Amino acid sequence: MRYHVIHIKTSFKEEWQKDVFDQTLCNYGVDTIDGENYYIPSEVWAINSQRIMYFCVMHEDDGSVHWEGVEECPDENWNAVWESEHPVQELPLGIRIIPHCAFGAGYHETTSMMIDYLQQSAVSRQHSVFRKVLDHGTGTGVLAIFAKRLGAEHVVAVDIDEKSVANAKENAALNGEEIEVLHASAFSRQPSAFSLILANIHRNILLEYMPSYAASLTTGGELWMSGFYEEDCPVLIEAAAANGLRHLATHAKNEWRMLMFGKTINN
Repeated sequence: MRYHVIHIKTSFKEEWQKDVFDQTLCNYGVDTIDGENYYIPSEVWAINSQRIMYFCVMHEDDGSVHWEGVEECPDENWNAVWESEHPVQELPLGIRIIPHCAFGAGYHETTSMMIDYLQQSAVSRQHSVFRKVLDHGTGTGVLAIFAKRLGAEHVVAVDIDEKSVANAKENAALNGEEIEVLHASAFSRQPSAFSLILANIHRNILLEYMPSYAASLTTGGELWMSGFYEEDCPVLIEAAAANGLRHLATHAKNEWRMLMFGKTINN
C-alpha cells in the first residue's frame, strides 16, 4: 500500500488538545502517528486532503499548528514498520495491548490511574461495581479488558472512531476476554444499565455526557473519570452534583487528575 506522510509541528498548551487534534486526523484517515509525521494511505489522502489542510489551517491561526508539507512515501508495508517500532505492550495481569492509532496503551497517567484503582477495587471492595461496566471512549480497549479480567460480569466498550473499535476488538481477542465493543457516534442514555462507568476523555466531552452518565448508572453505581487537570475538577464536580452524583474521591498522578462519583438516588 502506498502512503503519504504529512509533516505537522504542534505546540498545544495542554496535552488533551494534542490528543483531540491527533484523533481528528485519525478520523480523516491517518493511521500512524510518529512524532511530527502523520501517515495516511495515498488513496485516502486523495479523498480527504482538502479537509485535512482546512482543519490544520484553522489551528494555524492561533499558532498551535504549523503545516510543513506532505510527500509521497516509498511503497512499503507501513503496518509492519509501525508494529516493529511499537511492540505489544505488556501490562499487569498478563494483559497485552497492541495500540495501533488508538489512545490508551496503558502507560499514560490517566489510563494507569484507572487501572490502579480497578485493581484496588477488585481486591479491597465488594464486587458490586463490577456487575456491568461501560468503558466510554475505549480507544485500545485497555480499561474494558482490565475490568473483565478483574471479574466484571459484562463489559461494554464504546468509541466514536471505527479504527479504535477494530483495535479494541483485536486486543480483547488477543487477551481472550469477551467484551461487547460498539461503534457509536454518541453515547445515548441507557437508564440504570451500568454499575460502573469509566470515561477517560477530555473535560468538555465529560461535561457534555454527564447527564447521560448519571441516568445510565444503577443506584449505588459509580462513575470514574480522568483525562483532565486540577483546574478542571471544580466544574466537573459541580456538573456531577447537578445530576445527582456524589463526589467520592479525587486522585492525582503528576499533573493529571481522576474523579470518582457515586449515585445514591434515581435520576
